[in-house]
Amino acid sequence: MCSPTKRNQWREDLQHFRKEHGFSKKVLLNCCLVRRIITWASPNPKDSVEDELELSAVRHRPEGLEQLEAQTRFSRKELQILYRGFKNECPSGVVNEETFKDIYAQFFPQGDASTYAHFLFNAFDTDHNGSVSFEDFVMGLSILLRGTIQEKLNWAFNLYDINKDGYITKEEMLDIMKAIYDMMGKCTYPVLREETPRQHVEVFFQKMDKNKDGVVTIDEFIDCCQNDENIMRSMHLFENVL
Repeated sequence: MCSPTKRNQWREDLQHFRKEHGFSKKVLLNCCLVRRIITWASPNPKDSVEDELELSAVRHRPEGLEQLEAQTRFSRKELQILYRGFKNECPSGVVNEETFKDIYAQFFPQGDASTYAHFLFNAFDTDHNGSVSFEDFVMGLSILLRGTIQEKLNWAFNLYDINKDGYITKEEMLDIMKAIYDMMGKCTYPVLREETPRQHVEVFFQKMDKNKDGVVTIDEFIDCCQNDENIMRSMHLFENVL
């Protein structure tokens, strides 16, 4: 059983994690997944602080801490804190699409978040097996919170490339934009007209599709985003609703 001293230490670690390791108040408030997991990361007296991610009680066993440390930009302690929350939220060791939808429905009750949650789930589900493991979760989170601009843009491209064929079509970009606006509901200001997402996509797509072949490649996407300040700001929209 975890002693009061160790429970207090976990609370201090969690507070330090929030303040000193890239999880600003703004990030926590905007990132639904992080906020939900961190909320569940409070220490449980029945858990051992030194469990070292020994998950005998769950069906899915994550990679060792050392390997996750090497593959992400999180420290060992950060991974332990994140996993504690992940384990409490998802005892089976994996997240399914319905869990994603439930999380986003709670954080965006004024709109319909189901479509965006579906697209986001597919972006995190890198091996396309219908579930997101702890490894999938922290790998994506590491990129979104601490990755380079290039890494973040690669992740964004994967989100917009709905059918994962290596190209973004105008329809795919519109689907993502509409899903974001649907999720935000009436809280956008000024209140957007119904045709606004399509108008934005028309402008963005014309700039990105440099050879006018009707699709945007990863090189076109990254080059355009890095060289157009307005588009770069717009691409950050997806980060603010993660």
